[in-house]
Amino acid sequence: MEELVSAIAAEGTSVADFANLTVPESFRGVVVLAGEVDMFEGLSPRDRDPGKSLHVHDVATPEPGPGEVLVAVMASSINYNTVWSSIFEPMDTFRFLKRYARTGPLAARHDQPYHVLGSDLAGVVLRTGAGVRRWRPGDRVVAHCLSVELNEPDGHDDTMLDPEQRIWGYETNFGGLAELALVKANQLMPKPAHLTWEEGAASGLVNSTAYRQLVSRNGAAMKQGDVVLIWGAGGGLGSYATQLVLNGGGVPVCVVSGADKEARVREMGAGLVINRADEDFQFWTGDDAADPREWRRFGTRIRELTGGDDPDIVFEHPGRQTFGVSVYVARRGGTVVTCASSSGYRHEYDNRYLWMGLKRIVGSHFANYREAWEANRLIAKGMVHPTLSTVYSLADAGEAARQVHGNQHSGKVGVLCLAPREGLGVTDPETRARHVNAINRFRTASG
Repeated sequence: MEELVSAIAAEGTSVADFANLTVPESFRGVVVLAGEVDMFEGLSPRDRDPGKSLHVHDVATPEPGPGEVLVAVMASSINYNTVWSSIFEPMDTFRFLKRYARTGPLAARHDQPYHVLGSDLAGVVLRTGAGVRRWRPGDRVVAHCLSVELNEPDGHDDTMLDPEQRIWGYETNFGGLAELALVKANQLMPKPAHLTWEEGAASGLVNSTAYRQLVSRNGAAMKQGDVVLIWGAGGGLGSYATQLVLNGGGVPVCVVSGADKEARVREMGAGLVINRADEDFQFWTGDDAADPREWRRFGTRIRELTGGDDPDIVFEHPGRQTFGVSVYVARRGGTVVTCASSSGYRHEYDNRYLWMGLKRIVGSHFANYREAWEANRLIAKGMVHPTLSTVYSLADAGEAARQVHGNQHSGKVGVLCLAPREGLGVTDPETRARHVNAINRFRTASG
């Protein structure tokens, strides 16, 4: 691994030099273990501790097959799917790996007694399999997490509709929280040259997800002037949604859970903010019943901020805690677009407000390659910025996931893999200098 890191750090290392590097027979990766899937039995999801189930183990290096690429991972990040994997909720991810393994010989390699997690990376191409033409050893890349087979017609208009669509590092093995990762060639995108490794690794999943959810015709197709209610605007997903709304001429109404997160979204340029900690909105009563009176109070607060407008779009991802009020506050003919359910999958809402208000609920899941590429292009152009807050070592990935599980973080939480320290990987210092304040907006003390 030291030879790899030295080659990446050196100026002038050629394609041939990278191609001739020795590929280690094994590497360190953050894993959950098949033998531990029952370790949290009897505990509620909120009481399960990712730090107990996530381990750093040596695993055998897979050989890239046709259309695949082996990447030396400099940095990765924590997403909520890593938390789901680590607490075995709503199911253990080894079921995904076994199901995938049944589809063919290449996929069979993913069925292991360990699952290497992680759905983001920034790194360097090390080896390419047969048929890979766009990428060469030595290319600096980031990865999005869509893994598709495209053997069926369904996915050829929108690859997210492929019956064999999976999320890499969650529904496949050999993810990005590791020193090496195995990806499909059509997951790769150019690393933004003005960012460090850890900054480059922060955006792939959440920025692409927010782009499809808000901007794409496959999501809410946001237009200029749209009022967009953004839940969790100071978190990983919401912080990108806020930037996309501002960048696209929309009006974000940002919901946050504390003063620090309020300060961050205001620094991004959002002027309409609801701090739930200060205003004490409680959408559920003590007996676990929805409270429509709080829905009405929340809707009134939104109109106070917007000058009387209800949201054209509600950017949903908390799920159970907020879904009922999201349907209620969306304007007549408005759209609730949802991509997750971090507070619970079983939603309750009053359907009268949906059908009589002619509202729409749109399901949105990650992004296709084109959408991810466009989202990454905005990062590369300095129009959207990573919202990295804290960086941990690979050995401390369990603590990083614990922070995300407990909502104790702002923006994105990064993890160094092969990068020996923060601050490396920048090849365009001029562009960085123009945007450095925005890039560092979410930074806090390192873990």
